[in-house]
Amino acid sequence: MTEAIRKNFASDNIAPVCPEVMHALNRVNHGSAAAYGQDEETAALEEQFRAAFEHDAWVFPVTTGTAANSLALSALVPPYGAVLCDQSAHIATDEGGAPEFFTHGAKLIGIPSNDGRMNPEDILAAIHLNREGGIQSSPLRALSVTQATEWGTVYTLPHLRAVTQLAREHGLAVHLDGARLGNAVAHLDCSLADITWRSGVDVLCFGGTKNGAMGAEAVVFFRKDLAEDFIRRIKRGGHLWSKQRYVSAQLRALLTNDLWLKHATQANAMAQRLVHGFQRHAGSNLPFETHGNEVFVVLPEPVVAGLEQAGYHFYRWATPPGVKGVLIRLVTSYATEAEDVDGLLAAL
Repeated sequence: MTEAIRKNFASDNIAPVCPEVMHALNRVNHGSAAAYGQDEETAALEEQFRAAFEHDAWVFPVTTGTAANSLALSALVPPYGAVLCDQSAHIATDEGGAPEFFTHGAKLIGIPSNDGRMNPEDILAAIHLNREGGIQSSPLRALSVTQATEWGTVYTLPHLRAVTQLAREHGLAVHLDGARLGNAVAHLDCSLADITWRSGVDVLCFGGTKNGAMGAEAVVFFRKDLAEDFIRRIKRGGHLWSKQRYVSAQLRALLTNDLWLKHATQANAMAQRLVHGFQRHAGSNLPFETHGNEVFVVLPEPVVAGLEQAGYHFYRWATPPGVKGVLIRLVTSYATEAEDVDGLLAAL
């Protein structure tokens, strides 16, 4: 890769398509195939997902995380309903109103947390407050959990099960935004089944694009009743690919021999290498634990400016009030290598 890419820690979206996915695209790029998801590749993908998750699953490939999350929520929540989520959740801060658009107006209710992980007591309080509002409030119909979170942290399995159990007790369906699910699984060293349906998740958005794909996500339902007519939602929303074999082939490549997990493990390892380097730097402050592949660090402004002048790319984040320095986010990917991290640390 070029030096510019080696110095780019802005996002895992900047990484190239992995060789295995490119090979899969070439593999299916011959002859004819049935259109609109009726192809053999998509049928085989569903079986792969069922084997990987050890459960019946109804799988719908799409090409963006925004579409996956928004369409999934539209199957759970009516236009007059509401979705409970963390205030930092991607659906609430970075989807440009798409969840509200696809649900035809459902409300997103964000609750505060210290690190992107909602506490059961805060969820319960929000549910009670919503119920007390009666007809004046949009009734809660779903809980959305982000795993790994927007702050790079991961719900433990007991924590995840505590919040999903609350949702079930109060009649809420559970949606899991898994754009970086692989990073969470790699951190927890658990199975896909453990982190999803065994933990009370009804519908998962499985991320592939941040983990080596060209553009491939999957909406995975663990309840057949929720998946009914979902393909029509995809079609109506303009996200049904006629040549869907190319999307399914990407996801199949990631699932084969647990490539998704290998990629996530590499990204996590490089994030930890960054963390250890920052911990040795006297001027740095790490406000959050790093469980996945996102590292948040507070550095003095001259240091941040120096890194930028040296050609490094990352995002400046809103620095909390009273904190001296600048909060930045650095993201590693499957393509990040040790020398890339060491180069940035040396530039400090």
